Amino acid sequence: MKLTFILPAIGKKPGQKYIGTWKMEPLTIAVLKALTPPEIETELYDDRIELIDYGTQTDLVCITVETYTAKRSYRIAERFRQRGIPVVMGGYHVRLCPEEAELYCDSVLLGNAETIWVQMLRDAQNGCLQKRYTGETAEYDVRPDRSIFAGKKYLPVSLVETGRGCIHQCDFCSISQFYCHRYYARQHDLIVQDLRDTKYKYTFLVDDNLVADHDNALRLFEAITPLGKKWAGQGTLSMAKNEKLLKAMKKSGCEVILIGFESLSKENLKQMNKSFNYALGERDELVKRVHDAGIGIYATFVFGYDDDDERTVENALEFAKKHNFYTAAFNHLLPFPNTPLYHRLRAENRLIHDKWWLQEGYHYGELAFHPKKISAEKLSQLCRDARKEFSAPKTVLSRGFASLGRTSPLLWGLFWGMNLRIGGEVDQKMHIPIGENLDELPK
Repeated sequence: MKLTFILPAIGKKPGQKYIGTWKMEPLTIAVLKALTPPEIETELYDDRIELIDYGTQTDLVCITVETYTAKRSYRIAERFRQRGIPVVMGGYHVRLCPEEAELYCDSVLLGNAETIWVQMLRDAQNGCLQKRYTGETAEYDVRPDRSIFAGKKYLPVSLVETGRGCIHQCDFCSISQFYCHRYYARQHDLIVQDLRDTKYKYTFLVDDNLVADHDNALRLFEAITPLGKKWAGQGTLSMAKNEKLLKAMKKSGCEVILIGFESLSKENLKQMNKSFNYALGERDELVKRVHDAGIGIYATFVFGYDDDDERTVENALEFAKKHNFYTAAFNHLLPFPNTPLYHRLRAENRLIHDKWWLQEGYHYGELAFHPKKISAEKLSQLCRDARKEFSAPKTVLSRGFASLGRTSPLLWGLFWGMNLRIGGEVDQKMHIPIGENLDELPK
């Protein structure tokens, strides 16, 4: 039996290359490869970096689907099913929209694959593929098999998974919905082994909230400290209240932590159910603690909640510049399907497109709903302008010198490479047609 993995791309403009910073290793595929019995032949087509061979001789196609790639995924599946080749789909979007995905494939995998993958492959071999397989959230003691990446060019950053899920219930978050607001830590010995085997100098610890469990995080940091690795991850600002945690994090090799500030408005934080970010009076002090610990911050903001207007974006930009963040993202709100946010906007008749991820003519960077105090078009433009200003040479230079004083001098080159690339991609990302122009090479 031969199995073909496909990772769909979001889209690209005619004649242009795919966005460079979107070319990370697809860790999910490496995990599925590790779960696959060795007697099954495998191949991977990464739609972001290569053309798909629709004529490949294969027995089963497996497509990992995200909401942004759903339209593309369904078109790819159609091409293979026209040849009589069964297609299996999984991923966050499939879990959120199983009935929709079932219209475009032969079988869907809901939940995590560890407990159902081998059974699904066995059924496929025997010609009795079930319509649905539902995986349980169990101990995932599988180490990814990165041999599936051989010959492919990804960003020089290793991805190592440390945990899944999040304890918080932010109303816009699809991950929180997927894991029912729970956090599942991975075994530390497996994380250590993965880090020892990493190919690149820098590692991103894949975890939606690395510090969700402070005790677990402390034990993990102690375990990886002897490895001497440099890493980045995701956390929450409240971690800065735990001085012991910050010290252990830095000692273990943390250089940058992504923190979702989301909004500076208490009303917005309340509406998005992110009450743990309410520390308005101590926000500056908590940021200072993280920086004083020698850790840079990748700050993210989201705009489109009911208290947002033109001034809101400007306030966030000034806040980010004041603190000279390592880098920052200024994004508009996106109503992922079957999240509380999506249902609320739909009930209020504020969705521009009911299924924006399948809408013909929908482009990356556009809003899919009507904000209350500002037009959708204006908010999209303000987000773009904030990104451009934050990545302007003068601002980058100021942030660069601040970063040099906080993080390791070894990361000076990484800072410039990352920020200049992000700045250069601001307008490249705007108005990318979702799911389009991917079966052609750039001219």
